[in-house]
Amino acid sequence: MPNNRSVYTSFSPADMQAFEPALKIGILGTVRDDGLPHLTLISTLGASSPTQVVWGQFTEGSCKHFVRQNPKTGFLIMTLDKQLWRGKADFTHTATAGPDYERYNQTPMFRYNAYFGVHTVYYMNLVEHYGRQPLPMNRVILAAVQTMLARALFGRRASRPALNHWTRQLMNQLSALKFLGYIGADGYPTIIPVIQAQAPDAEHVLFALSAFGDELRAIPAGAPAAVLGLALSMEDVLLRGVFLGCRRIAGVRCGVVSVDWVYNPMPPTPQQIYPAVALEPVTDF
Repeated sequence: MPNNRSVYTSFSPADMQAFEPALKIGILGTVRDDGLPHLTLISTLGASSPTQVVWGQFTEGSCKHFVRQNPKTGFLIMTLDKQLWRGKADFTHTATAGPDYERYNQTPMFRYNAYFGVHTVYYMNLVEHYGRQPLPMNRVILAAVQTMLARALFGRRASRPALNHWTRQLMNQLSALKFLGYIGADGYPTIIPVIQAQAPDAEHVLFALSAFGDELRAIPAGAPAAVLGLALSMEDVLLRGVFLGCRRIAGVRCGVVSVDWVYNPMPPTPQQIYPAVALEPVTDF
C-alpha cells in the first residue's frame, strides 16, 4: 500500500462519480494459477456501490480465468486529470443481465459498436483502498530523465532476447504509461505506477526511484513482477520476470526487472509471444 496513506473500506460519492467516465485507465491485478502476478487493462473498471468494484467484459483474455480461480485482486484507476485510486478487492460473482449490464451497454463505446458489447459483468467486494492520490508529475518527470541516463549507461548484456524491437520502442516512449505489479505478503496483487520505466536492452526494464520510491524499495528482491506498458496509440504489452532489487546505475538509484516472459494482451488474439510458442497443425476441424 502507499506509505503514509489512509485506508478506506468504502468509496465516497465523489470517488464513484470520478470513476464514471469511460475515458480513464483501469488496471486489474490478478494471480495466475502458478501464483505469478498478471496485469490487465480494464477500461470499464469502476464502482457499482460504495463497497463494490465492478467491470465489464467485452473481449477474451487470461484475467477472466485467473480471477475465477483466485478471487484476490488489486486495482488501479487513473482519471484523465491524473488522479489515482488503488486498492484490493475480492471477486464474488458475474452477471449477464441487470442494471450494470444495461448501463455498460448504453455507453457510447458499446451502444454504437456493431461488433461487440459487454457480455459479462464482474463484481468484486472492496477490501480497502487508499483514497484519491494525484500522480506526482514533477517526480515522474525527474525519474524519467534519471532513467534515461541510467539506461544509456546500463552496461549489462542481455542473456535472453525477451524484448523485441517493437516492445523496447513502446517501453522507451516517454509518453507511454507503465505499471508494475507483484504479489504482496497477504496474497493480493499490488500495483505501482512506474511511468519512468524504460528498457535498456532485450532483457531488462529499469526505473529510477524518484517517483514512488518508498513503495518500489519495499518489493523484495527476487519477487516475481509484471510490468504493463500502454502506449497512447492504444497498443499495450505485458512483461513478467524477476525483480532484481534496487541498485545504483550511473549514480542513479534504480529498480531492475529481468524479463523472461512477454504477453500480447491485444485483440483479436491475446497470447504469449516470448518464449515463442511453437505452431501446431490443425488436426480437428
